[in-house]
Amino acid sequence: MKNILLKEELLTIFKNKKVLIPIIAVMFVPVLYAGMFLWAFWDPYDKLDELPVAVVNEDAGATLDGDHLKLGDDLVTKLKKSKDFGFEYVDKKEGYKELKDQKYYMVIEIPKGFSKNATTLMDKDPKKLELIYTPNESFNFLSAQIGNTAAEKIKTAVAEKVTETYAETIFSKVSELADGIVKASDGAGQLKDGSVDLNKGSEDLNNGLATLAEKSIEFNNGVKTANSGSKALASGASELKDGLAKADATMPQLVDGTNQIAAGAEKLKTELPAGIAQGMQKELTGSAFELNKGIDQFETQLTKRLAVQIADQTITEQTEKMEKLANALIANGVSPQLVNAIMTAEPAPTKDAVQASIEAKLTPGIDAGFTQFKTGVNEKLLGATNGLDQKIKSQTDPYFDQLLAGIDQISSGQKQLQSGIGALSSGSVKLNDGTNTLSLGLNRLADGSNQLSAGTGQLADGSNQLKDGTTNLSDGAKELSDKLADGAKEASKVHSDDKTYNMMAEPVKLANEKINHVPNYGTGFAPYFISLGLFVGALLLSIVFPLRETAAAPSSGFNWFLSKFSIMAGVGIIQALLADAILLGGLGLDVQSVPKFILFSIITSLTFVALIQLFVSVFADAGRFLAIIVLIFQLTTSAGTFPLELIPNFLQHFNAFLPMTYSVSGFKAVISSGDLSFMWHNVTILLGFLVAFALGTIAYFTIRHKHQYKHQVNTLVSE
Repeated sequence: MKNILLKEELLTIFKNKKVLIPIIAVMFVPVLYAGMFLWAFWDPYDKLDELPVAVVNEDAGATLDGDHLKLGDDLVTKLKKSKDFGFEYVDKKEGYKELKDQKYYMVIEIPKGFSKNATTLMDKDPKKLELIYTPNESFNFLSAQIGNTAAEKIKTAVAEKVTETYAETIFSKVSELADGIVKASDGAGQLKDGSVDLNKGSEDLNNGLATLAEKSIEFNNGVKTANSGSKALASGASELKDGLAKADATMPQLVDGTNQIAAGAEKLKTELPAGIAQGMQKELTGSAFELNKGIDQFETQLTKRLAVQIADQTITEQTEKMEKLANALIANGVSPQLVNAIMTAEPAPTKDAVQASIEAKLTPGIDAGFTQFKTGVNEKLLGATNGLDQKIKSQTDPYFDQLLAGIDQISSGQKQLQSGIGALSSGSVKLNDGTNTLSLGLNRLADGSNQLSAGTGQLADGSNQLKDGTTNLSDGAKELSDKLADGAKEASKVHSDDKTYNMMAEPVKLANEKINHVPNYGTGFAPYFISLGLFVGALLLSIVFPLRETAAAPSSGFNWFLSKFSIMAGVGIIQALLADAILLGGLGLDVQSVPKFILFSIITSLTFVALIQLFVSVFADAGRFLAIIVLIFQLTTSAGTFPLELIPNFLQHFNAFLPMTYSVSGFKAVISSGDLSFMWHNVTILLGFLVAFALGTIAYFTIRHKHQYKHQVNTLVSE
């Protein structure tokens, strides 16, 4: 019964030309899909020179370091030699017009300032070279994408040319740089010699400033001492003024003393400037004692003589007054005993006591005045170094003249003494003003001295730093000279030619070492289109060959399945063999193993036949629709064109559950990679799909057979 059913199916096919011819035609469907598609797109890049592309050269050229630069013409020459596209060289207006009219697939425009921009590298605002690429994507999208790649190649070529030009310019400057370095090295040598002299001079300056700093400290100390004395002199002058006013009424016997004082003052007037000048010099060097010694002696003698004379006069006057008082009391009836008792009740002071008291009162004022006077004189003396005694004399003479005039008046008598003391008092006022002025000047001098002392200290420190710096400068200048000399030698070794310029323009060479080389588009897409052709062939076979109706009653569900699958498998095998023959013999597809390629094609075809048989047997026409849905999913998820990672994540999940995934992978292995173990891995998975689809169909026919041919089965059982 089994053999009869298959025989009947075959006789039906061969007797009915309406069935036979479509089946024969279907056998060539994989050839049309795989062969025609792969033939059409076998190697499209091999004919790019027939793709019309317009080139518009508007470059006006430029000048770089005296050389005329026309990168636009250079690029056109390079394009003419290439076979990347069918380049046609037209003007701008024509090029863009024909682009819109779809004569050209793209326009490559070289703008007017193309070369000009190449010369702006060292400008403040360098400009990039602009190459305008305009594709007509609506004319053909893929040509636009191919054009993008070509445009990148052209851009690289232009960049190489520009870099070559820059490199040639740079290397031409290296020789000039070497000469400049030699000159710089000579200059650095001179700098080194100068720095040695500078270092020696800075050392001498450092020593001098150290000495200046020490002397400025001594000078500062002397100024401080003079300043303190000037303040005391100012205070004493004021007290002296007051003391002289008191002495005006109590100095009738100063004639003798003042004569001596006049002689001493005259002598002091004559000798004091030289003595003070000499003393000033000693003060500036740290010894000022002898400067004021003569003034101190004069001050002491003056004080004592004035005290003695005032004391004598005071005692005499007091005694006379007491005697007159006693006589007056007696004359008025007071007893001599009582008068004597009154007179002796409080003993009269002794001459020494009166003299000591008067001297004690005169000493502070006179001492302060003379101290202030000495300080004032010292200040004047400190202001000059040449003719110091004359300057002192010019400052002191007015005061001595006033003093001598007063002394002369004292010597003329009691009354003239009073007038002289008045004049002296007036002079003391002027002296007081002068000492105040002297004190202010010394204050300023003290401040300046402090600043001088601090400044000389800073200068000394700075000179130390200068000395260290000049040492470093000398060492650095020597190192600079040596390094520049070495640099000049290295720079002079630089040689360049066209090969050097080319290396700089294209320093990196891309070594395209391929693994499992695929020679062309046809070979790359063969796994995808073979799988597609075999699947479509199986699907069309289900249309021309009935999968549910039988030529005779089947004996079982398996018999039903076997009769249909055998014929579909036979057609599927023939489809695979025809497709392989065209690919291997007609298109020259190069595979790793021809027998294994043919075997894998047959297994793939049988797997698709089993899938189509299951869907159409179970669901009839709806099964064909489901098969088309499966085909669409397979085309998008099998990674036959774009990598799986580039498709949406949702579709990636279907990849592992569809048979074309494994047919495409297996064909890639047997055609290109040669990984035959991977091919057998995919064969195993495809056979698993085949068995699963076959079992599903057998199960369906078995169930249907039980219902449709139940009576026949019972009859056969009873027989």
